[in-house]
Amino acid sequence: MARILAFSDMHMSRRCAAEIVAASADADLVVGAGDFCNMRRGLAEAMGLLGGVRAPFVCVPGNAESADELREATGATVLHGDRAEIAGVAVFGLGYGAPTTPFGAWSCDLTEGEAEALLVGMAEADILISHSPPKGLADLTSTGHSVGSAAVRARRGRHPHQPFPAKRAGRSDLDRALGRLHRGAGGDRAGPAQALPLWPYS
Repeated sequence: MARILAFSDMHMSRRCAAEIVAASADADLVVGAGDFCNMRRGLAEAMGLLGGVRAPFVCVPGNAESADELREATGATVLHGDRAEIAGVAVFGLGYGAPTTPFGAWSCDLTEGEAEALLVGMAEADILISHSPPKGLADLTSTGHSVGSAAVRARRGRHPHQPFPAKRAGRSDLDRALGRLHRGAGGDRAGPAQALPLWPYS
């Protein structure tokens, strides 16, 4: 079974980056679910802080960086609307904020329709890495507003206890890694499917 180290919303924190690099020595796969920098600034520096990661590294862009910017700044595998087989795990990535955030022109966002169109390609993946949480699951802001994505939520499948897509036996304990919110209501587990919100601050 793959040992996966997953994190999100590092936002250029040197302390968090150092902890991630140290922990990567015991991982088979490292997953970064977006927002490595702040407001499209400092991405090269942020990814440089993760240069010592000692396992295969896959990431998706958050709303703080674009997919092209992230690909230029790192040698890691960057996924946004596509999938890759890494460390024996089929991983699909969806970056950006969905639905559209209120943060303005700097924020990389998707409409629900755009997110839904990109998610069509995730069939047969073991894990979905999404910067945005599913609607109604670990998606509450500090003021109690639900800001998750209905398109990501729909990837749960036709039945609330049936993950989408079906996992290949023995691959991983994690079906979905979610970023974006710095606070949330904890993980969600329904039968064999798990949604795990990630952030570096407790």
